[in-house]
Amino acid sequence: MKRRVKNAGGSTKEKTLVFLGGGRITSALVAGLRRAGYKLPIVVHDRHPEKLRQLKRRYGVITEPDLQRSVAQAGILILAVRPASALDLLASIVPFRRPFLAVSLAAGIPLAVLRETVGTRVRWARAMPSPVCRSCQGLTGIVFEKSLSPKNRRTICKIFELVGEVVEVPEDEFDAFTVTYSASHGYHALAALAGAAERLGLNRETAIAAAAHALADGIVAWREGDESLKALMEEAATPGGIAATVMSTMDERGHQQHVAAALHAGMERARKNAGKKS
Repeated sequence: MKRRVKNAGGSTKEKTLVFLGGGRITSALVAGLRRAGYKLPIVVHDRHPEKLRQLKRRYGVITEPDLQRSVAQAGILILAVRPASALDLLASIVPFRRPFLAVSLAAGIPLAVLRETVGTRVRWARAMPSPVCRSCQGLTGIVFEKSLSPKNRRTICKIFELVGEVVEVPEDEFDAFTVTYSASHGYHALAALAGAAERLGLNRETAIAAAAHALADGIVAWREGDESLKALMEEAATPGGIAATVMSTMDERGHQQHVAAALHAGMERARKNAGKKS
């Protein structure tokens, strides 16, 4: 069970978490934080009133349609808009008149570009949380500016640790982490496996249950045990058996190449977000 967050000392501003953007990842993070017992102030800014109304109704956040007033309240600022909008949004609130911490969730935009956009008053981290953080079972990759103090790093990590596991990733590996960690891989594989089972004649409910066991329970067994992935694969697929035949057929049909090509395309998308050439 996640620990509850006690109100700490300091001013309200020092404790206020401000989200710029009220979309899907903000909703998932706020849901996870509330589930974990996070009681400190959360402010959300968004251009769309309906998103703000829903977040306020569901999670009791403070909504602020005015961008400048939102930023003025921030103890920690979380940039949670699409990469294509992130730099323009930051440029519209420059100059920042006081130092504070900021965390960018904008995929592909490096720390150097964020610093160049807003100047040195803002101390940056990048984070890539999974929407699974809604259930406090997520995974968040984080990269910090080298100059960020241990205290500030702990402050940022504690927020994301409330909604799951946190792993620090070097920035030159961050795009690769981003295209690999997404829960969408699991959902996509679940839909594909269950759909194929239905086409073989299995009813939908049983097909989904069987596919979910194959994916989720197998991974749990690896995570919670001490056997290597290779050993577990050998245990699950007897040579010449059904499982071995299925896996070898997938590989013969290019499964691994298709996965590699998909991740490569994701990396290209991240480079475009950052304005980099391939």
